[in-house]
Amino acid sequence: MPEGRQSPKSHLDAFLLGRQADKIARRPHGREARKIYGSPTSHDFLWPQLLEALQLTKDDRLLDVGCGGGAFIRHVRETIGCEVAGVDHSRAMVKLAQPYAALGDADALPFETGYFTALSSIQAFMFFADPVLVLREMRRVLDRERGRGAIWTTAPEGRGSPASPEPIASLGHFHTDERLLEYARIAGFPEPRIVARDEWTQLFMIQ
Repeated sequence: MPEGRQSPKSHLDAFLLGRQADKIARRPHGREARKIYGSPTSHDFLWPQLLEALQLTKDDRLLDVGCGGGAFIRHVRETIGCEVAGVDHSRAMVKLAQPYAALGDADALPFETGYFTALSSIQAFMFFADPVLVLREMRRVLDRERGRGAIWTTAPEGRGSPASPEPIASLGHFHTDERLLEYARIAGFPEPRIVARDEWTQLFMIQ
């Protein structure tokens, strides 16, 4: 076989891996995905620091990018009382997150410019192939005066860990703290910062 070309088996393996990643994480669907992301406690161990960073009030308008089954936005709606919306590119997840979610892509958000005062994203950023484009879209939909965002993602050290297990991790995009801040500045956020860091994950603010 010519050098640099994949064998038919390699193509098949990549295809099957992609389908597995989509079903479980990138575009969740199926019974197991509904069980995981439909849970009212999905990723709830990440919520306290995210909420502390955003400092939401009932006057805010929150968008959750990659909302999954909507557990976080429901929690915010019930406990804080502000307006909430979610977006996900999985039809199955949008159905679970009704009436708060819309179908759409992170790099082409289906919302008007400057509408939201706050934005969140929980463990979805690693699946965005063009982080700068996504961050630019986030900036577009945020209010220029009040807008701020908080994004949980998996750090490079978390690849292959329980935070991002193989083989799905092989399809993710992992960025150092410095690279995340660089992307945010390129996208137009003048004061991005890392506000929480542990062994495997990063929480960064954009505003």
